[in-house]
Amino acid sequence: MPVNLLATPAADLYPVPGARWGITEAGIRKADRKDLAVLLLDEGASVGAVFTQNRFCAAPVQICRAHMARNAGQSHGIRAMLINTGNANAGTGDEGLSRAQACCIALARALNLSPEQVLPFSTGVIMEPLPHDRIVAGLAAALADARPDNWAQAAEAIMTTDTVAKAFSTRMTLGGATVTITGISKGAGMIRPNMATMLGFLATDACVSPSLMNQLARELAEGSFNRVTIDGDTSTNDSFVVVATNKAQHAPVTSLDSTDGQVLRAAMMAIAKKLAQAIVRDGEGATKFITVQVEGGKTGEECRKVAYAIAHSPLVKTAFFASDPNLGRILAAVGYAGIDDLDQTKIDLYLDEVLVAKNGGRHVDYLEADGQRVMKQREITVRVVLGRGEVADTVWTCDLSYDYVKINADYRS
Repeated sequence: MPVNLLATPAADLYPVPGARWGITEAGIRKADRKDLAVLLLDEGASVGAVFTQNRFCAAPVQICRAHMARNAGQSHGIRAMLINTGNANAGTGDEGLSRAQACCIALARALNLSPEQVLPFSTGVIMEPLPHDRIVAGLAAALADARPDNWAQAAEAIMTTDTVAKAFSTRMTLGGATVTITGISKGAGMIRPNMATMLGFLATDACVSPSLMNQLARELAEGSFNRVTIDGDTSTNDSFVVVATNKAQHAPVTSLDSTDGQVLRAAMMAIAKKLAQAIVRDGEGATKFITVQVEGGKTGEECRKVAYAIAHSPLVKTAFFASDPNLGRILAAVGYAGIDDLDQTKIDLYLDEVLVAKNGGRHVDYLEADGQRVMKQREITVRVVLGRGEVADTVWTCDLSYDYVKINADYRS
């Protein structure tokens, strides 16, 4: 059961002017489920994206990169996105590329666009042929369903092993105008995004210079999706797309360091963090949401090394599942994180407010009952103080339960 996570009611998700979602059931892998979505953008929208750093990237990722490059600096730009679940179209070779391209061509023809104006996305089982005929056949129904208020349905349509649709929305004032920000994401397993998330789409009607969009996507991903992990696996299909439809009535943002740029980035980051943390809260088999905060580092990189060493450790994660305060496992992870000149005599370890270890050793006042009390909570903060500098960073993760193994053992059945 997800950790303190409920689906956002559709009524609480604001439509983004200039963007419409269409959803249908195409029977890509299973019958009677939403598995095909199209996102249609009005002319003039700006798009930025980041994709997986996994070298064995899926066919749709390869095509997205090519289409993004082709549209860089073009006035017509990206106008449509096509997302299917149930099949990742990864590990499928040239045939996978051909099938993904065929889907782009079919959608482009239906919309009177060029195929390069379409971005394809897939998620699901790897190394199975994409049933592109079912996708093409489902396009008419998806297009007929296209509406500005379909964000909740879109969040459902991109799910795989997710148990809760992930969508968040906000409104703000920018340059005297009301601006909307709405996003969806999916992911529950095979999550250690090495750029973004399994799939994430974040849109605003703010006016943003096209030249800033890739920078904005990178910065948002780095502060949110690149701070979560479930099992340490980087997917072949990770994709995070940021859209500005440029419909709001304010002066365009031409620098993210300007006052308006900083305000917009902060508001979008808040939604991106909610989407990223929702993935961890709905992690496969997760029973606990864990914040790993590392302070006192020399650099952000070494703080992240320590945080991920803790967050990825099966021994640490299973201890949290069992509410077992076997906290030497955390100190061991700190030690093998890869900081060669680490001084263990300066390290402090906290569970929430409980000081567990001081100067590298068990604190004299620490009681195991206090540690167990914290570990029984649904939400826990692990705080490590390295005593090396002034830098801090944070990673969000979950525990590792029996159900994680069951879900992944039965994934293809």
